[in-house]
Amino acid sequence: MSNKHPVHTPLNWRLNLVFVVMAACVVAVMWKVTVLHVMQRDFLQGQGDARTLRTEPLMAHRGMITDRNGEPLAVSTPVKSIWVNPKEIIKNSSAMRLLAFELQISETNLVNSITANAEREFLYIKRRMPPAEADRVLSMRIAGVYSRQEYQRYYPQGEVAAHLLGFSNVDDIGQEGLELAYDEWLQGIPGSRQVIKDRRGRIIKELDTVQTAQPGKALELSIDFRIQNLAYKVLKAEFIQRSARSASAVVLDVQTGEVLAMVNQPSYNPHNRGSLTDFSALRNRAITDLLEPGSTIKIFTAIAALESGMFNTSSVINTSPGRLRVGRDYVVDRGSDYGALTIEGIIAKSSNVGAAKMALVIGPEPMRSILMRTGFGESTGSGFPGERGGVLPNHRRWSDIELATLSFGYGLSSSTLQLAQAYSVIASGGIRRPVSLLKHYGGADTIVQERVIEEGIVAQVQEMLEAVVDPARGGAIAANVPFYTVAGKTGTAQVLGASGYESKIHNSSFAGYAPASNPRIVVIVVINEPQGVQQFGSQVAAPVFSRIVSGTMRILDVAPDNIDSNNVLKLSSL
Repeated sequence: MSNKHPVHTPLNWRLNLVFVVMAACVVAVMWKVTVLHVMQRDFLQGQGDARTLRTEPLMAHRGMITDRNGEPLAVSTPVKSIWVNPKEIIKNSSAMRLLAFELQISETNLVNSITANAEREFLYIKRRMPPAEADRVLSMRIAGVYSRQEYQRYYPQGEVAAHLLGFSNVDDIGQEGLELAYDEWLQGIPGSRQVIKDRRGRIIKELDTVQTAQPGKALELSIDFRIQNLAYKVLKAEFIQRSARSASAVVLDVQTGEVLAMVNQPSYNPHNRGSLTDFSALRNRAITDLLEPGSTIKIFTAIAALESGMFNTSSVINTSPGRLRVGRDYVVDRGSDYGALTIEGIIAKSSNVGAAKMALVIGPEPMRSILMRTGFGESTGSGFPGERGGVLPNHRRWSDIELATLSFGYGLSSSTLQLAQAYSVIASGGIRRPVSLLKHYGGADTIVQERVIEEGIVAQVQEMLEAVVDPARGGAIAANVPFYTVAGKTGTAQVLGASGYESKIHNSSFAGYAPASNPRIVVIVVINEPQGVQQFGSQVAAPVFSRIVSGTMRILDVAPDNIDSNNVLKLSSL
């Protein structure tokens, strides 16, 4: 028996090696699969979702702003914004050229912008496009070009309510006016949704809404747009006719302190601010601009005199010869000698000399007291951005001329709204109420009010203000309103220039209320620096007051309280 051993050929050895290698590969693959599916599953799932699953924002629109009757003053409309992924489009010059052509923008600027942001994945190209225009661009299916839904603020009433509402910016954030003051209230809360996108960024499927978008809360103003529109048209016509530098008007509800209208000139179109060259036109002058109120203050001098007990309605003050020396200065009555006047006569004739004599007798503290109680020198608390509180002097030692000029409206400053609040105190019988730009929802009992003037004294000065517009006793007959009694006071203040007060440049104003028998509204009109021969408040501002009151009485359906035989004939002929 011979010993025979297996013969190992090179072929058998190689075959075994292949089997070993294949077995090792199978083991490696199985190990790798195990690692991927067990140990690295969460990581890989996240990476996959990052390439296909996206969280998209859901934009929320701002709350609507309406007037007191629900008329829309500011609304948000859906628009689309075009954006690109620079990484996808930067190497496609023809796509960029086509996109620039379709969007009607500079190709050079577009290319430069994309190049400068080449490392980013998101870049706005054109914001707030009408959906139809944006869809037309998207229909071209340019790689790397996408859209996002946003909202654009729209102001249906345009320039009529521009100063009050203000505006929001491209990101829908309030920038001016009530849009700024109540930005947090008006802003919505954005939501989000999960979607699946393909490699081109197109949405394949919407999976779930992660958070629902919550629109902003609505804001209901005290403004009555019918009165706002009326006041705006009347004021603008006078502003243009007089070639004035600026003008303001405020209509205030006597019973509630609500602002029913607030208008200014010059105004602006909130939808076309790009062409605006005079940025002072953005100011709500009725709240932010201060002026020396002039003779409209004389009625408060009369109140201080009556409260002091040193004067009564029968007191007579000699204003002759229409000129009063106070230290080294003089107080004059515009070249007129009114002679002996009662307090009512001083108000009706608007005698500077008479007002100064009363103030010099009673002293500065009674004067400051009545002005402070009626709101001068402090903010009205309207909450409007940029509101100014005015200046009410409080000298440690008053000179006679400082006291004299204060009595007829110089040396202090106030806004148009402050003046409206002060006159509403007189119109309401001595009750001061806070001013509000928002609609009151409760009854009159819910409004904070404070008596600041004795009722009997208020009744006396109300008679004096009626005398101002009485043709038989006063001079401001242009303020009269057919079928309604009115009361008020003119103001004509010289403008302070670089070298002192300008004798030929004035601010003309009229402050009053109606109906005088049962006051419903206070109206203040201020025309700054009217040009031409007529510059006095009785000539320039009083007619505007008359037209605003006349229209407002009809809008509010206030019953006439001045129907005499002549008015009946006028009414029957209408």
